Amino acid sequence: MAQAPAPPEAKSGAPAAAPAAPDAKEVPAAPDEKPAQKRQRRAPGEAKAKAEPKAEATPPTAEESPLAPLAWLEGCWMSSVNKREVREHWLPLRGNLLLGMSQTVVQGKTQDYEYLRIESRPDGVYYVALPSGQNATSFKFEGKTVVTMGDRNDDAFVFTNPALEFPQKLVYRRATQGWLYASVVGKVAGKDKEVMYPMRRINCETGEVLER
Repeated sequence: MAQAPAPPEAKSGAPAAAPAAPDAKEVPAAPDEKPAQKRQRRAPGEAKAKAEPKAEATPPTAEESPLAPLAWLEGCWMSSVNKREVREHWLPLRGNLLLGMSQTVVQGKTQDYEYLRIESRPDGVYYVALPSGQNATSFKFEGKTVVTMGDRNDDAFVFTNPALEFPQKLVYRRATQGWLYASVVGKVAGKDKEVMYPMRRINCETGEVLER
């Protein structure tokens, strides 16, 4: 309910506040106010300036990634020697990372498996293997070399970890007609040892051999 107005002769005990002059200006700073304080004072209604957002770095595309030379690993590979079947499945290069999985089956039973990844670090590119029941091991990418095999030249991609005895080196050699030769190299009891897995590119769903 609105309050009724007071009679004209009614006066309040407190003096009425004087109305502000139309041309009233901002109260000047006190004499002892420092220059930095003066800069911080703002007129009524003045908006505070907002800091410009920093632009985020654009992640590299698959073509720009340092892992691009290894993108050909994408897909499925199979090796079958002495009733020992090894399969590797590599996902496409995405987010500057290659992810893979390896499984070894002997007489219908899984003997072991590994989680694999190839990643970029500040000091280079690394192949990281996490075998079943073991700790992850990293191998630094040393580069690509050309290996002459009869009348053809294969590209070999070399990863090393000198701190280990076996394996000290992993080599993925890309051959023609869908062949891949994966080698594990090192020393056992002071003697050189190399184990090679000849692998074929296959269709991930059907297992059909692909000659590319």
